[in-house]
Amino acid sequence: MKALVTGGAGFLGSRIVRLLLDRGVDVTVCSRHATKHEAQSARHEVQDVDICDAAAVSRAVQGHDAVIHCAAKAGAWGPRREFFDINVGGTRNILAACHEHGIKNLVHTSTPSVVFARGLAGGADESAPIPARHLAHYPRTKALAEREVLAANGINGLRTCALRPHLVLGAGDPHLLPRVIAMARAGRLKQVGDGTNRVDVTHVEDAARAHLDALDHMKAAAGRAYFIHSETVALWPYIGRVLERAGLPQIERCVGIRTAYFAGALLEAAWRVLRLRGEPPMTRFVACNLAWPHWFDISAARRDLSYEARRTAQGALDEFFGLEEHISRRDAEARRETASV
Repeated sequence: MKALVTGGAGFLGSRIVRLLLDRGVDVTVCSRHATKHEAQSARHEVQDVDICDAAAVSRAVQGHDAVIHCAAKAGAWGPRREFFDINVGGTRNILAACHEHGIKNLVHTSTPSVVFARGLAGGADESAPIPARHLAHYPRTKALAEREVLAANGINGLRTCALRPHLVLGAGDPHLLPRVIAMARAGRLKQVGDGTNRVDVTHVEDAARAHLDALDHMKAAAGRAYFIHSETVALWPYIGRVLERAGLPQIERCVGIRTAYFAGALLEAAWRVLRLRGEPPMTRFVACNLAWPHWFDISAARRDLSYEARRTAQGALDEFFGLEEHISRRDAEARRETASV
């Protein structure tokens, strides 16, 4: 099999690429600035492709049997145009290229945020509806992309499915854990809500393996979306473990969800009207994610994809901080060697 992985130079995509290579699959990494990531370039083809460039995407997809579409713009804040162009427009380019070149299988990386809304019960399954409105451009555009991917199932012989891994963590995480640590170091991290909300955590290796499970079971998975996780944890005690490992003090300040939500709405308005740079210190989407439960039933993934978690939330922390400590020691040794010279 020959597979193309969009976003294959990224945190999750690079793990998927490695697992495919270990199976002997002929892999093409498709990503912006992918050639800067040379660690595995001898084992696979690397292409610098802007997912928003339809012609470039078509050229990249041609000649493959399957596509795993990981490339996306994530985040709680940013210009609507960027989220729409990458998450929706880029996915449309992938779908068009798959139809044009007769691709048989497409696995799309989605997110549980597409169904995240007030009143969503913990333990919800894939029958949870996508709400009419979202609190940020990221879940809104990912929901649009997921709908179009699943609607394309069966057209021109293409089989599609979507995976919704939640809070993907592990060694080399460039997003979630560094963000929590940076906020804590800046003194801006407060507990939102009563601290009892539970959330799903997905070890990056489990998230990557789920994509291969989907490829292996596309007949059963075709046209469907699946929640994926490694473990469900209490969010704020888990954040407490992150701070402890980072050598930071525990959170002492807390704020109610209504206060945080109202503050987020005001800050969003100020950032828009004044056209301020960067991200507001609080948004409605972040406030709700920090206070509400968001954990999901993965029975369907177990049944249809034979998916089983092999890693843990604690393992994700151990591996993240293990790599960080290794990098710190390596950099310290390099500085000592430079100083001695």
